[in-house]
Amino acid sequence: MELLVDRRPYGAYCLRSECEVHCDMKTKFSRRDFLGTMSMVAGGALAHPASAAVFKAPSSRVAIATCREYDHRVTDALSTMFDQLGGMQKLVQGKTVAIKLNMTGPTNNQLDSMPTQMTHWVHPQVIGALITLLGKAGAKRIRLLESAPFGTKPLEAFMIAAGWQPKDFERAAARVEFENTNFLGTGKEYARFMVPGGGLMYAGYDLNHSYRDTDVFVSLAKLKEHRTAGVTLSMKNCFGITPCTIYSQEAPEDEPSIVPAGYRAPMHSGSRVPPKSAPQPVVESKDPGFRVPRITADLVAVRPIHLAVIDGIYTMSGGELPQQSRNWIHKAVHPGLLIAGLNCVSTDAVATAVMGFDPMADRGTPPFETSDSTLRLAEHLGVGTHDLSRIEVTGTPIAKARFRFPPLTQMTS
Repeated sequence: MELLVDRRPYGAYCLRSECEVHCDMKTKFSRRDFLGTMSMVAGGALAHPASAAVFKAPSSRVAIATCREYDHRVTDALSTMFDQLGGMQKLVQGKTVAIKLNMTGPTNNQLDSMPTQMTHWVHPQVIGALITLLGKAGAKRIRLLESAPFGTKPLEAFMIAAGWQPKDFERAAARVEFENTNFLGTGKEYARFMVPGGGLMYAGYDLNHSYRDTDVFVSLAKLKEHRTAGVTLSMKNCFGITPCTIYSQEAPEDEPSIVPAGYRAPMHSGSRVPPKSAPQPVVESKDPGFRVPRITADLVAVRPIHLAVIDGIYTMSGGELPQQSRNWIHKAVHPGLLIAGLNCVSTDAVATAVMGFDPMADRGTPPFETSDSTLRLAEHLGVGTHDLSRIEVTGTPIAKARFRFPPLTQMTS
């Protein structure tokens, strides 16, 4: 099969084919080959930082917009931001686009009885605006993806349980589809993604077919802190692409379960390994602050994000989910911002700075008080830079957009 290649914002080649992630394909020089080489360099740098040179990861422009409410202004702001990034037509015209949503946790997990989309989920207004603009830019098919904690019921049922209307999304563009990626779904087998260079935590990951059968991958995230990883933005959003049929504490020992059950606790704690049918860990650690950032960096290296969009209009401080602990303080906040970029590391670095933190910080310094920096790890894998001096910011300047989140160490009672 002849594979075409084109330049993407990461500065590395990637295959323009729905078979892009098949690890046995060696035709031409792909983004995977490129990252494989860079990951081996990065692996040495992570193990022996004094004896290995760090690869100068690519940079990409990031757009910030002030947007105070969830109304027509969302579409206007995103449209302007996409123009500032060079337009969406070249990226999506005639292509299948997959959008990983951030709808973390059950529908009844609320902060002060507020709707989930006002605190820790992306808002349906942002989803609808994004679909509309991608449709206008020529996307031939748009898939909404999330690992819904709802058994094998369709993603649409999870949305309805949250009070959303999936038909509103269907009407936003010509062909909109939904997939609950927490299990096999409509696919016949899991798509295997082997991590270039061997992986920082697992050798590879088995995922729902929708993460393979797409041309363009979008991460639509919420602007939030994270008690394990420091921040959860476009990269950490991809932690949720792993299906609980394989990566939960209730997965079988040999093969994936048919119905997803439980949560991804073993990925945080290292309490058990995935079923024998799946790629296994390459390092041993029980420290969530070591494991979660490395899994996240692995995932964005092997399943590249082509467009990162972060909803920071309304959100919450104090963590990624409300009511996780009686001693943890959560607060609804109103930054009034949208952030977007074509490189997930650069976009998350800018978002981290907007939150009042230093994106160059490492373990022991906010926001990474108890974890390694996913930003640094992803840069070592060659995905993108987290150095603000190398990132062009357009639209609202960081200094004007800054909305300081309190360090997590201050958010306990």
